[in-house]
Amino acid sequence: MKRINLFTLTFLLISKLILAQSTTTQINKKLYDPTEDAKAEIASAIKKANAEGKHVLLQIGGNWCSWCLLFDRKINSNDTLRNAVDKNFVIYHLNYSPENYNKEVLASLDFPQRFGFPVFVVLDGKGNRIHTENSAYLEEGKGHSTKKVLAFFQNWSPSALDPKHYEK
Repeated sequence: MKRINLFTLTFLLISKLILAQSTTTQINKKLYDPTEDAKAEIASAIKKANAEGKHVLLQIGGNWCSWCLLFDRKINSNDTLRNAVDKNFVIYHLNYSPENYNKEVLASLDFPQRFGFPVFVVLDGKGNRIHTENSAYLEEGKGHSTKKVLAFFQNWSPSALDPKHYEK
């Protein structure tokens, strides 16, 4: 009986690991694409953001970056964060990996990779860089803080930068 239970436990553990690896691979393929023309994709995001009265949020990282994947997962699994993003931003996941470092694009953004990954760059609807955020400031404990991430989204939203809010 012990052998059967050990066999079953081993089988279940291996199955779970294979499924987790498969799921991670699927997520990775969807998030960052080293074959994309980042310059064209950012231009498209800027055009869309301008038409919708939003900003562009560049999430820079790669499929190799567990923190990048965890951040994306956090946003998509938290309704408050997802709504804040949907209301205020067009997101583009800018790849940084050995397959494509996007050196020219990152140079035009004043080298945000200096902060590590993920790193976030906020562009207005005209394509002007208005903020670069080191993701370490959004962490708390062993992950990203919902409160800090939400504050980041709110502080760099189009309405937060609208001069009408500051007229007296």
